[in-house]
Amino acid sequence: MDSSVHFNHPREQGFLPVSDGHRLYWEEFGSPDGIPALHLHGGPGGTLGNSGYRQRWDLPRTRLIGFEQRGCGRSTPSAADLGVPSDHFTTQKMIQDIEALRIARGVDKWILNGVSWGSTLALAYAQAHPERVHGLVLFAVTTTSREEVRWITETVGAIFPEAWERLDKFARDHVPEYESGAESLIDSYARLLANSDPGLRDAASLEWALWEDTHISLGSESVIRDPRWNDQDFRHSMNRLTTHFWSNAGFCDPPILQQIDRVKHLPAIFIHGRHDVSSPVATAWKLHRAWPGSQLQICENDAHGGATMVERWTAANSTVLGLAS
Repeated sequence: MDSSVHFNHPREQGFLPVSDGHRLYWEEFGSPDGIPALHLHGGPGGTLGNSGYRQRWDLPRTRLIGFEQRGCGRSTPSAADLGVPSDHFTTQKMIQDIEALRIARGVDKWILNGVSWGSTLALAYAQAHPERVHGLVLFAVTTTSREEVRWITETVGAIFPEAWERLDKFARDHVPEYESGAESLIDSYARLLANSDPGLRDAASLEWALWEDTHISLGSESVIRDPRWNDQDFRHSMNRLTTHFWSNAGFCDPPILQQIDRVKHLPAIFIHGRHDVSSPVATAWKLHRAWPGSQLQICENDAHGGATMVERWTAANSTVLGLAS
């Protein structure tokens, strides 16, 4: 097989119409005769970026497919448009989107790769359609449980008290229900990021972006700002989707950890950073303990990503490719 086959540019790409008038951007790398694999990006609300995920695969052996989730990136309409109802965005609808993509691309079974929020989506899809999955490789593992959401939006404020006080104050100043104690912080920001007042919505999106950058920057001398926030449409889309999904515990009911019996026969490798303060390794540990035969690889010097995690990700994909051959 030609080792240069479609490494740097998609072999095919396009837009797939799905429910509610959405169109999903998708792209495919590697060999048309390779083992199918699906990449699920993070967020909720992220994008495929520059498609760097392709570098984690042996492309001559892989038929690699990625797509931008509904409301994200090149998929249309954008979640930045408040004319798109929030009920268009649920995990169940995204599972349906993945199935529509699988059928449209003529795939019988595929390997699932999930990064951060993408790991929640990979788990939810595998639990809905275990017969369509060869195995899973999950990077920076999350299940988007209420406990995880409460940690990343409130409890972790004990580590970043000055940043959390600012996040808290903005919500108290603008959401009476939060000030009175009738509503959680995440529910209040979901409300703010869907507000029809463009000025208030933008101010809330800036506060949320700063909070996200703060906890991701643990260990740095100063907060490392994500340049993607400079794009207002991206900031509004990402933050609307993040707060919407988190305020609903990822729409995972019953929770993912309560449904492991549906997938525990599948091979799975979990890769997580010991220093990940955004998504503590306890989640990956619980998942591993509930999933006999799974592997948990803890990278001692990495956080919500890192060089060792990326190396292990590449090796894990090769392992699962071998199992699926």
